[in-house]
Amino acid sequence: MSVRELARDAASARGYNFAYLDEHSKREVRRRLLKAVAIPGHQVPFASRELPIARGWGTGGLQITLALIGPDDVLKVIDQGSDDSVNAVNLRALIARTTGVWTTSDARDATIIQTRHRVPETPMTAAQMLVLQVPDPEPLRHVESGETRRRRMHAEGDYSAIWVHLFEDVVRWGEVTAASGYPVRVHGRYVMDPTPIPRWDVPKLDRAETLYLFGAGREKRLYAVPPHTAVEPLEFDDLPFAVEDFGGARCRRCGSARSFLNASYDHETGERSYVCSDTDYCERCAATALLSGEAP
Repeated sequence: MSVRELARDAASARGYNFAYLDEHSKREVRRRLLKAVAIPGHQVPFASRELPIARGWGTGGLQITLALIGPDDVLKVIDQGSDDSVNAVNLRALIARTTGVWTTSDARDATIIQTRHRVPETPMTAAQMLVLQVPDPEPLRHVESGETRRRRMHAEGDYSAIWVHLFEDVVRWGEVTAASGYPVRVHGRYVMDPTPIPRWDVPKLDRAETLYLFGAGREKRLYAVPPHTAVEPLEFDDLPFAVEDFGGARCRRCGSARSFLNASYDHETGERSYVCSDTDYCERCAATALLSGEAP
């Protein structure tokens, strides 16, 4: 018997169904995901189940992962780019204990990556799926308070209120100030909230090889971006969309200038420094630089 089979038997011995959810619940999520894939960017309601974590801590993404994961999958869970945050560690432990699947911190080895607030820096392939935890799936919420009205606006493709909101931002600040959750149009139809990923990650969704799945457990909504689907950020002709500019800064650990950076401050000296948000990418870049003798 292999180590993986032993782990699966141990999961079953604890009294859990494989991947915690009952099979009926898994089928419900899968059916809804099929509809979400067929209508890119459209929010599909689903019967969000109770889980042993609080709503708002990733239950939507977790239900997608539990419904799709199989015995031969390899799982990676990250939170804001880190494999070691409290959210990532606990979700990974729950999935591993109830499935026995292998887990990894290397994005290249994973078949399913569940994430909060980041898309991995390592380019993903067609053999992988990215599951995003969604706190609020509704891009119209900050311009229209009524749920019925928002549903109608989506059905009619009426997103003028979002355009007005973006224009008011430009008039007031000279630019669109949305640092995360930047609204995007999917397949030329639905405007979608890509979750609180930074603008840096938005271009990765456009015509990607990977299937992107979004789950909002508290709001009971699923949506998806299938591979090779056009995802375009809303922008004005004279003010194109732009990602974050770090002014030529580099990660103090690996020296990368091609990744999303988090700023940190030395309270004694008052100096600002940067480090890669994606810890897996940073570790591999640091190892490569060390081997080549170019470590920072």
